[in-house]
Amino acid sequence: MAGGEYRDKVIIKKRMLITFGILFLLFFLLTLRLSYIMIGQSEHLTKIAKEQWTSDVKIDARRGRILDRTGHELAMSANVYRVDLDMNTVRQHLEEKKLTKEELAPKLADALKMDKSEVLSILNKTLPNGLPMASASLARRIEKSEADKVNALNIRGILVSSDTKRYYPYDNFLSHVVGFIRKDGVGLTGVELTYDKVLSGTPGRIISETDNKSKGQPYIISEFTKPVDGKDVVLTIDEMIQRFCEKAAVQAMNDNKAKAVSIIAMDPNNGEILAMVNKPDFNPNNPWEEGKTDEELQKMWRNRSVNDTFEPGSIFKVITAYGAMQENLVKETDHFVCGGSTKVVNRIIKCWKRTGHGDQTFVDILKNSCNVGFMELGKRLGRENLNKYINEFGFGQKTGIDLPGEAKGIIRKTQSISDVDLATISFGQSNTVSAIQYLTAFNAVANGGKLITPHVMKEVVHFDNNNNKIVDKKYEDYNERSILKEDVAHTLRGYLEKVISEGGGKNANIPGYHIAGKTGTAQKVSSVTKSYEAGKYIASFAGMAPAEKPMITLFVSIDEPDPSNYYAGQIAAPVAKQVFNDIFNYLAIDADASSDKIARSMLKDVTVPEVRGMKKEEAVKLLKQQGLTFEADSKGEYITDMNPKPGYSVKEGDKIVLYTGASSTYNKVVVAPDLTGYTKEKAVEVLNSLGLQADFTGEGLVSEQSINAGEQVSKGTTLTLELELVDD
Repeated sequence: MAGGEYRDKVIIKKRMLITFGILFLLFFLLTLRLSYIMIGQSEHLTKIAKEQWTSDVKIDARRGRILDRTGHELAMSANVYRVDLDMNTVRQHLEEKKLTKEELAPKLADALKMDKSEVLSILNKTLPNGLPMASASLARRIEKSEADKVNALNIRGILVSSDTKRYYPYDNFLSHVVGFIRKDGVGLTGVELTYDKVLSGTPGRIISETDNKSKGQPYIISEFTKPVDGKDVVLTIDEMIQRFCEKAAVQAMNDNKAKAVSIIAMDPNNGEILAMVNKPDFNPNNPWEEGKTDEELQKMWRNRSVNDTFEPGSIFKVITAYGAMQENLVKETDHFVCGGSTKVVNRIIKCWKRTGHGDQTFVDILKNSCNVGFMELGKRLGRENLNKYINEFGFGQKTGIDLPGEAKGIIRKTQSISDVDLATISFGQSNTVSAIQYLTAFNAVANGGKLITPHVMKEVVHFDNNNNKIVDKKYEDYNERSILKEDVAHTLRGYLEKVISEGGGKNANIPGYHIAGKTGTAQKVSSVTKSYEAGKYIASFAGMAPAEKPMITLFVSIDEPDPSNYYAGQIAAPVAKQVFNDIFNYLAIDADASSDKIARSMLKDVTVPEVRGMKKEEAVKLLKQQGLTFEADSKGEYITDMNPKPGYSVKEGDKIVLYTGASSTYNKVVVAPDLTGYTKEKAVEVLNSLGLQADFTGEGLVSEQSINAGEQVSKGTTLTLELELVDD
């Protein structure tokens, strides 16, 4: 009996221990689970809970303006409206009115001109865990008429509040520099992207707690954080200089039937960009043009002056010339003999002048842009020295410009440069550069030897309650370093001035002003075949003024001009001339020549047309079309004589004296026109209009004519015209 009781007690004790063990294990597991929920999941669950019982509305800050250096607004934020949803209140309202989201969506879509499915998708938004959202944004930057329609629906929980819309008052003006913003207000390109944090400011918030009926609690204080408006970004851009460049770029593109034109104007002494134009461009108020693919849009938005690279051609000879001068490998009186080509290893490399330049000094090879002469300079420098100066001028590296997407270009490594490469690099082939990269290097010659980071931001500012301007930050990232010797740079500027006054850049010359510069015509390389493409060129011009102490540098690039005339000296230099003249007048830069002489030099050259034998009305109409004025007697109905005679070269606006008679008979004598620099097609057009014939030899532009300009000849006379490939 006692033994049985003992066994029962043991069994009971075991059972109690097992039960206690199980309970202890369960308690332990429950403690672990509660600890995990309370500690490990605390932040996540708190966030979900707050989203369920709070209404959280973000208040965007007003985006700062973008201004030019004189304070003109280039981008601003106009007052519009936004629509946000307090989802808890909206759901409660729909329950009270016995409405569904499917019934509400079309009403909102109609008021906001949105797609019904898009509205319904927003109304049905959930949290990551599947629970309903507490708030959502329905529409941004809507006009007052749309906001009024939403308010008229009288739906509780739909909040209409003030918002801002980005507005670019000058449309396409400076579009590649200013850039634009996305629909959510974030900068996407240009200054809008680079300085997005500065411009966007800090958003505010309204957070309030609600009860189970989504109504605010009277004893709970809502949290309100006031938005901090974005600051204004003042650019280095001068609106007037930008307009000069925009006007010139449009005209250059139309006149030359070009694919694209880029123009940059800078202050070489501090790296400030005064103007930057790329044509064609786009309207940042409507950057997503209908009908264009994503690839086409991206191409349209590209800032070609910063993002694209090209083989520079003869403008690169400035770099080779400086390197040879600095290394004392050439003197002004050194002689070079150009026979039209030179043999490098087993390859014949030609000069642009196939007949050769003959015997020249160092200044002549720069003035005439002689490839043979520069191949000799490259040989004297050697690959190590040439690449040393290429690197010192900043090629193959980003300039650090404060615009997105800058390209570095491609520079051959020293060890991979062959003798042929050395020859072609010396006159601007093989390597690639960007427009802003080249002008930055060119600035070092202009300012006496300093390489300075180019930039478009001048300062960041805001205005206090009394409208007083407060400067928050000035541009400081100049990274200025001395790379050239001042005396050598000064001497080189003198040589480059001769290029404009006497050489291939003479079409940029303005009497009374001292402009130094260089032209360059480079054949484009196919991205597919990696070989030069026939008929596709980039014509470039780089210039500085005044040459003695430059205040302005200018770069002009014309991409794929009409293949009948693609030479930089003929098409890029005149564009630079017009821009320089506008800038000189604007900045009131003194000239050595009279204002009348300068003004006359800017006028277009016109060949006096043949109007003899025409009725007076027809003759007057033709002269006006050519931009000429006239003075005529009233003796007869027909033009019987004129002064100057047809064929003379005059300036646009000059006066032609007409003599009339009763008969259309007139003396069949005309004047041989000056056809120098004309294309074959243009020469034929002018000669045919005068009743003259042409016989051509060679290819390129007219370099010589058998009858001197100004000589009187009879109609039907044939002129022999010698064509020659021109400078660069």
